[in-house]
Amino acid sequence: MSDVEVVSYRPDPSEFAWTFGGVPPVRTVRPGTVMELWTEDAFGGKVRGPDDLVSVVIEFPFVNPQTGPFLVEGAEPGDTLAIHFVSIEPTRDWAASTTIPLFGSLTQTHATAGLQEPLDEVVWMYDVDRAARTVTYRSLRGDHVTELPLDPMHGTVGVAPANLEARSSLVPDAHGGNMDTPEMRAGTTCYLGVNVEGALFSIGDGHCRQGEGESCGVAVEAAMDTVLIVDLIKTATTPWPRLENDDYLMSAGSQKPLEDAFRISQVDMVEWLSAQYGFDRLDAYQLLTQASEVPIANVVDPNYTVLTKIRKSYLPSTDAYGGTHARLREMAAAYRSERGS
Repeated sequence: MSDVEVVSYRPDPSEFAWTFGGVPPVRTVRPGTVMELWTEDAFGGKVRGPDDLVSVVIEFPFVNPQTGPFLVEGAEPGDTLAIHFVSIEPTRDWAASTTIPLFGSLTQTHATAGLQEPLDEVVWMYDVDRAARTVTYRSLRGDHVTELPLDPMHGTVGVAPANLEARSSLVPDAHGGNMDTPEMRAGTTCYLGVNVEGALFSIGDGHCRQGEGESCGVAVEAAMDTVLIVDLIKTATTPWPRLENDDYLMSAGSQKPLEDAFRISQVDMVEWLSAQYGFDRLDAYQLLTQASEVPIANVVDPNYTVLTKIRKSYLPSTDAYGGTHARLREMAAAYRSERGS
């Protein structure tokens, strides 16, 4: 492990990226590099108490800042970028969530119009106990207090889109972006199809935890210290974001309406099983029908995101992407061992 390059990067606020695509790289890295990164929360660190309403402290569209983009040497369209999350840890002992008028799954929005009044804008502050691995919820219009498990993740992971597009950091699509799935946690490898020279990947939107669907549109938002390993798989096509952990393969589809996001994730998993595991497409379709798990990642972003998951124990003993996840997992263990963590 000692001969592996380690890059540490903490962006100045002036260096944040607000889109995927259309932004010059902040660093160039080689495949196999360990990256120690800091990401600001989705509010740019400006929501620090109950009086810090998003509509007051945030100047739109400057929300959901990203750390990056990073140019990966040798990455070309038609390749696949692999990002393995070694650790994701909240930087601060507090985090924030809020309701935002005209945003969320249970209110009218600009795209789902209604004549009812927007929901109140309310801020909840959470205590973050990294030692106890908890975050504390407190109701604001009642006296209920409960501790929830700390489960850090990144809501936003992506690369530059194809065709000279620049997409808001709030939008999930085939390039990744704001998928908001709790599966993007430490121990997960994310596979993203490369669309431009160098891939240009960025990450952000750290959550101390989030329920499936992110119903009100805002998780327990937090700045994060994240360690990841970036690698490159040449001439491997990945049409939609895919995830792998020790137990599951997962495919993320993002679109509206929700059933189209479901279809994308299901079709992509069928194609993945056919291409890398030797299944006939209808055999893969049948297996998914009986064995898949399909959590909803978000129903609040400009596109909704659905995951299709299947247990690796149900599949032939073939490693996805040539065993990339297992290899990066070994690198992560060596990194932690060297640092005594």
